Amino acid sequence: MESTLQIMPVQRTSRNFGEYAEEAVIIEEPVKPKKVNHFIEANSVEVTLDHLKNENVIPVFSKDNELTISHPQFIETVWAAANSFYSGEQIEQPDIRCSHVIKGRKPEAVNKPKNLLTEADTTQYYERCAFAIDIPSIYEDVSGNRLNLSIVGVRALNRENLATKKSPELFRLAVSFKNQVCCNMCVFTDGYKDDIKVMSTKELFLATLELLNNFNAAKNIHLLQTLGDSYLNEHQFVTLLGRMRLYQCLPQGYQKAIPRMLFTDTQVNNVAKAYINDENFGSLGNDLSMWKLYNLLTGANKSSYIDSFLDRAYNATELATGICSALHGDDNYQWFLS
Repeated sequence: MESTLQIMPVQRTSRNFGEYAEEAVIIEEPVKPKKVNHFIEANSVEVTLDHLKNENVIPVFSKDNELTISHPQFIETVWAAANSFYSGEQIEQPDIRCSHVIKGRKPEAVNKPKNLLTEADTTQYYERCAFAIDIPSIYEDVSGNRLNLSIVGVRALNRENLATKKSPELFRLAVSFKNQVCCNMCVFTDGYKDDIKVMSTKELFLATLELLNNFNAAKNIHLLQTLGDSYLNEHQFVTLLGRMRLYQCLPQGYQKAIPRMLFTDTQVNNVAKAYINDENFGSLGNDLSMWKLYNLLTGANKSSYIDSFLDRAYNATELATGICSALHGDDNYQWFLS
């Protein structure tokens, strides 16, 4: 089968990215039509970069009043790094989702009754922010679904200790493929960093370049394509669902002997419902391909809170590939099918 994967021809031969470092640039943001599908849903809302920059305050480290790296700076820095690394490719504007609004009052409104407050009296910022930057000129077809390359960023200020002096700040980044039929994210080992700790946007820019450089797009597309060649029968699928429900109740020591499973009971229930009702990946009455199982898992993950979204997206890849291996004799994930 002839591959249609479009990969940037330039190969980085050096790990010294200092020469590529630059200040974050301002993104000129055109008006976008509202999308039906989002890469994450849960309790998050769609926001614009302009809203984040002009209608939200920036949290500080309280001991020295030093600014944190703001959500807009995070987004613009990653966007600039993507344009630098994938020069010549089509880089779309970020799709931004935020949650957990932290509200405050301006000093002159401290004694105002709540029902008399106006927008001019209040301040706010979002504790959690996630965004996806699509690169549609780098794509592949897997089992009849078009997958575009996408860069996903997550920031959760609930994981920062803002009561101290300024310290390295935590960011999460993934470069992955997004299934265009459902906006599900496919996150891989070499495309995910859950512990990027930086003091400045320059360090964040360099960390983004390093992640993009280490990502092996062709290898991961091949992995996804192989999922379409293996199937669960209905009995195996029902057994898997039961084991996933049971996993959460196991004693901690027992859990450690089994590959991790991060999905909640509600999300496992959503996988079961989608198996029956999903128009793209439902398979009631038929064997379920591992590709479809993978998309049922990544679809259920859209209900995760922002701070756990990428961990579970990666765990969906672990589960799908692990169970696929179990079907071919590997012992590591046999517990989920036994």
